[in-house]
Amino acid sequence: MSTTTPRKLMRGLAIAATIAAVATTAACSSTSSDSGSAAASCEPAGKPVTLQYWNWVSGMDKVVDLWNKKNPDIQVEVKNISNDAYGTISNALKAGQAPELAQVGYDQLANLRLQDGFVDASKCEAAVKAKSDFVPWTWSQATFGGEGVYAIPQDTGPMAMYYRADLFEKYGIPVPTTWEQYEAAGKTLKAADPNLSIASFDLNNAEAFNGLLWQNGANMYSYSNDKWNVSVDSDKSRQVADYWQKLISDGTVRTDLASGSTPQFAAFEKDELATNISAAWGYSMLRDNLPDQSGKWRVAPLPTFSADSKASGNWGGSTVAFMKGNKHLYESVKFNLWLNTDPEALALENSLGGLYPAANAGLELPALTAGVDYYGGQKIFDVFKDASNNVNPDFTWGPTQKTVNVALQDAMAKSVNGGGTLGDALKAAQAKAISSMKDQDIPVATK
Repeated sequence: MSTTTPRKLMRGLAIAATIAAVATTAACSSTSSDSGSAAASCEPAGKPVTLQYWNWVSGMDKVVDLWNKKNPDIQVEVKNISNDAYGTISNALKAGQAPELAQVGYDQLANLRLQDGFVDASKCEAAVKAKSDFVPWTWSQATFGGEGVYAIPQDTGPMAMYYRADLFEKYGIPVPTTWEQYEAAGKTLKAADPNLSIASFDLNNAEAFNGLLWQNGANMYSYSNDKWNVSVDSDKSRQVADYWQKLISDGTVRTDLASGSTPQFAAFEKDELATNISAAWGYSMLRDNLPDQSGKWRVAPLPTFSADSKASGNWGGSTVAFMKGNKHLYESVKFNLWLNTDPEALALENSLGGLYPAANAGLELPALTAGVDYYGGQKIFDVFKDASNNVNPDFTWGPTQKTVNVALQDAMAKSVNGGGTLGDALKAAQAKAISSMKDQDIPVATK
C-alpha cells in the first residue's frame, strides 16, 4: 500500500463505498430483461480455460500469479481498471465483452444489476456453501432478496476512530466513546490550542458521510410492493447531519482538507488534527505518510449517539462479481473462492493491496492479529474486527447511488459558503434519488 498515493488509494477503496444489504434490491427491481437472475449452468469445461478478471487493487497481478502457478488448467488474466472502473465495466457490458469476473463495490451492485450485468452462480454448490466463510453482513450484499449468488465478498471497510494518544493525554481528555463526548473533546482541544482541531470533515466525500449514516441506522432505501422507497432524508440521517453541521458551524472541525490529501497530512504533521474518522484500510495511510508520528496514534471504536450502542459504519469494500456472459462458472467459482478465502491469497492481498478481508479466515491472518508497531503495539485490527461484527446488515444502497452521491457532495460543499446546511444536502440527495430513478423508469414510491 505504501506505493499508492493517498488520494489514489482513497479513490480506489472508496470507489467501493458501502452497501450491506442489497438484500431486497434490484432482484425485485425493474429491468425489462432480467436474465442475470437466472442461475446458470455450473459444469466443468473439461479442458483448460482462461478467465478474465478486472480489478483496481495494487499487486493483484502477483496474487493471480500464485494461482496460475498452481492451476495450469484454469489460468487467469488480470486487467487493472483503476482509472475508470465502472465506465470500463459498463462499456464492456454494452458491447457484450464483459470479463468473467470483475471487482464491484458493494454500492454499485444494485446499479449493475439494473444493467443485467451479472450471472447467478447458485447452481455451483461451492458458491452456495461459502456463505458461512464470510462476515455475515457481507454475504447479504452478494445475493438479492436472499436469492442467488452474484458475487463473492472480497474486502470491507469497518470504521473506527484513529486518534493521537499523546495529544489526548497532554490535555487530559478521555478517549470519547459517544459523539457528545467527541464534541466536548473537540471544544477542549480548541480552547487549549486554537490551531488544533479534533478532525477535518470532508464536504466532498459522500462515501465517508454515508458510512456515518449507516452507523446510525439511517437506512437510505428499502424495497416493497414492487417499488423502491427512498429515505435518504430521514430522522436518523438528520441526526447525523445536524450533529456535524453544529461542529462545522462553531469551528470545532475543519472543512478545508480533503480526505487523504497532501494538505491533510501536512495538518496531521503539524499537530493540527487530533483524530481521523476512517476505515480499516486507512491504517497504512497514516503509517506511510506520517512516519515521524510512529507510536503516537491509536485506534478506538467509532463514537456512537447512544452510550450503550456498539454500532459501527462501513466505508469501502468490494466484491468479485460473476459477470454476464460468463461461460465458465465452475472455474470462476473455484478461482473466486480461492482468491477470497485462501489464507495465502488473503495475506498477499492485505500486504500488497491493503485489503481488509471479508472472509472470516482473513480476520485471523497473523498480520491482522498481532500488535502494530506504528500504533504503539496496539492490536488495532481487534477494533476493526469488532466493528465489522457490529455493522448493520439491513443498510441498502439504491440503484442510482453514484448520481445521488454526486448530488449529496455538491450540496454539502455549498453548506460552508452560506448555501445551506448538511440537512439541506440530505433533502437535495433525496430529491435526486427519486428523480434519477424516474428518469430510468425504475419504480419508486413518492409521498
